[in-house]
Amino acid sequence: MAPQSVAPPFTETAPRTVASEFGVRRPVQDLAAFRVPAHFRGRPAWFVQLWWVVQATLFRWSPQVLFGWRRFLVRLFGGTVGKGVLIRSTANITYPWKVSIGNFSWIGDDVTLYSLGEIQIGNNVVISQRSYLCTGSHEMESLAFEITARPIVIEDEAWIATDVFVSPGVRIGHGAVVGVRSTVLHDLPPMRVYVGTPAKSIRPRLAHEN
Repeated sequence: MAPQSVAPPFTETAPRTVASEFGVRRPVQDLAAFRVPAHFRGRPAWFVQLWWVVQATLFRWSPQVLFGWRRFLVRLFGGTVGKGVLIRSTANITYPWKVSIGNFSWIGDDVTLYSLGEIQIGNNVVISQRSYLCTGSHEMESLAFEITARPIVIEDEAWIATDVFVSPGVRIGHGAVVGVRSTVLHDLPPMRVYVGTPAKSIRPRLAHEN
């Protein structure tokens, strides 16, 4: 049996290069060259930092029942929030000024609205716990790893179940249901149930429409 190569113990105090064993030599990702484009965040840096401080304290520490308080804070920082919206205190909203939530929608515990781009959530929508709506990505063919953003739209009466990942640029149709731990990579037409990675239709939402 041929001996296996073993990496030497890491003893240096400075970072070292981890060389490829597959002959790859051309640089493809230089993070020292990365820059956030001007106006990408939509607000000045100090305003962004202020929101993150408020979110980590006044928003996060608020008792569960203070939904009105959390609606107020999101609106104060430029978000559009309809009446009767329930946002749990553990939800994370990156840039609230890029988020719109319709009437009577629910944003569950540990949901992340990664709103580098716009997120539009309709009326009577449920985003269940630990789901992640991701509008941001990077250009993998760019040496500087350029950042990108594409909007997400969740139409009225959709239900995004627990631990679902929604990719940039996706539109989820009216009344659609996305099952637990699914990954949504493309637009989903309305009134269907979707599960899996990537999420695929398995049935109509309403059984009598079979």
